[in-house]
Amino acid sequence: MRICWAQYALWAVIALLGVSAMLSSGCGAKGPLHLPGEEQQDQGN
Repeated sequence: MRICWAQYALWAVIALLGVSAMLSSGCGAKGPLHLPGEEQQDQGN
């Protein structure tokens, strides 16, 4: 069975969309970039 060029293009688009969704999933994530315990230790000294 021979696969036509349109099927290759479809798989390429699906792969590209999947990779871009994984890479952009971190965008928009908010919150502290440190562990809560670190700030408490610094304030106590």
